[in-house]
Amino acid sequence: MEEVVLENDRVRLLPLSAELVKHLYHFSLDQPEIWEFSLQSAAGKENMDAYFDAAFAAKELGTSQTFIVYDKHARAFAGSTRFYDYKLAHQTVLLGYTWYGKAFRGTGLNYHCKYLLLEYAFEKLKIQRVEFRADNNNVRSKKAMLKIGVTAEGILRSDCSTPDGKRRDSAVFSILAEEWTNTVKNKIQLLM
Repeated sequence: MEEVVLENDRVRLLPLSAELVKHLYHFSLDQPEIWEFSLQSAAGKENMDAYFDAAFAAKELGTSQTFIVYDKHARAFAGSTRFYDYKLAHQTVLLGYTWYGKAFRGTGLNYHCKYLLLEYAFEKLKIQRVEFRADNNNVRSKKAMLKIGVTAEGILRSDCSTPDGKRRDSAVFSILAEEWTNTVKNKIQLLM
C-alpha cells in the first residue's frame, strides 16, 4: 500500500514513521487500559516499540498502512489506526488497530477518521470489502462500528490468542463497496 496523508478540517492521518511514534508514548505510559481488548498490547514503552515494529514490518510486506491520528481541533496527536491484511487480488482490506487517548473519545474524531479511511479505500483503492474485527467483549468498539453503518456478520469463536495467553472470540463486521456508495458514506457524513 502506498503512503498517503488523509486529511479534512478536523483530522490529519499521517503515515506511521519512527519520528512520529514519540508523540504517542505518553498514552502507552499513562493510559495502559487503552489496550485492554487489543491482540497486541502497547502499554509501556517496550510494548509500544514492539507494537509499532510489527506495524513497520507489515508495511514492508505491502499488506498494511498504519496512520498516526492528529486532531486539528485539539492540536494534539490522538492515537493510531491501521489498514491491514490488504489483499489486492481480492480487493479486500481490514481496518482496525484503532485506539485513541481518553480525551479524544466521544468527540466525533473517530467519525472523521473512518470517513477518510473508507473514502480512500473504496474510492481510490477500489476496495470491494472493508472488514472490521473486535473482541466480542469490547462493547464500546462494537457500538462505534455499528453506529457508522457496518453489517454485523457473526462471531469467530476462539479466533485469536490474547497477550495474556487466553483465547478470544472476534466479532466480525464489514462494509461492501455498494453499501459505502448507497448508505454508509451519507450516514457517516451526518455523524460528522
